[in-house]
Amino acid sequence: MEPEKRTVTLRNERPRNGVRRTLRAYFDENRLRIEGHDLGEGVSHDGEYEWFERYAADQFPSIVALLDGHPGEDVLDVLERWVGRSYELEARLRDSKIPHQLEVYY
Repeated sequence: MEPEKRTVTLRNERPRNGVRRTLRAYFDENRLRIEGHDLGEGVSHDGEYEWFERYAADQFPSIVALLDGHPGEDVLDVLERWVGRSYELEARLRDSKIPHQLEVYY
């Protein structure tokens, strides 16, 4: 049996009218995967919007530094400190230009 994957839930909201917004991070092989999922009326034409970003292991030190972590600190430990500030986290990552793979599904 494979060990359970550690996941950091950065956002789990229901802001209005049944809309649900989630954002979580975990390791996918040797990469960091940050994935978001929004569900509900008005989110998109079919009520669902999903995306994920994958960061290669060689980018972890840059992510840790960007998010005010310490050299050598585990990237998921650093991300846990951003729970409740997920929108700021997303803005920092987006503005940083750290190389990553982005996929979006409407």
